[in-house]
Amino acid sequence: MSAKTNALGFAPAHDVAVPYLERSREYYLAMGYPKPYEWAHQAEVAFTPLEKPLNRTSITVITTAAPITPGKGEQGANAAMNPAAAFEKVYSAPSKDAPVLGISHLHYDRGHTDAADNGAFMPLAALQAAAAAGRIGALSPRFHGVPTRYSHRQTLRRDGPELLARLREDGAEAAILIAI
Repeated sequence: MSAKTNALGFAPAHDVAVPYLERSREYYLAMGYPKPYEWAHQAEVAFTPLEKPLNRTSITVITTAAPITPGKGEQGANAAMNPAAAFEKVYSAPSKDAPVLGISHLHYDRGHTDAADNGAFMPLAALQAAAAAGRIGALSPRFHGVPTRYSHRQTLRRDGPELLARLREDGAEAAILIAI
């Protein structure tokens, strides 16, 4: 039995889901947006089964983490919230290199997230090991970053199509979305 569970295997009472939806609504109202944030979700989900076994599938990673950019203020693991570090366009970078990314531009649960552990939000090393062990077919040549937006329209009309074009260009057959 783990120290994190009781005799029945239950998690401690304080171990509950973080109320992200309500926090997002409160944040955008506090920022002066005219209406509460409406969380985007589809009635019909665009997920499909893999066309071939995972060990023959090319996988890519999509993240909301940002490249560390000089001149945009503190962006390290212990940085305070820093909207200046946000990025506005989809980006791509080689999967073979382990990038140092930041999440200071995002609101996240700082009590339960280790911003110093790049592998927690960009698991390229784990995916490279999975490919080497034959658990996945391959890691695509690039990973991709997508900005977080208040505007669903920009996400659907600009970022989504741009991201899809890049995934197809790379031959990615499945994607792991790591949204901070």
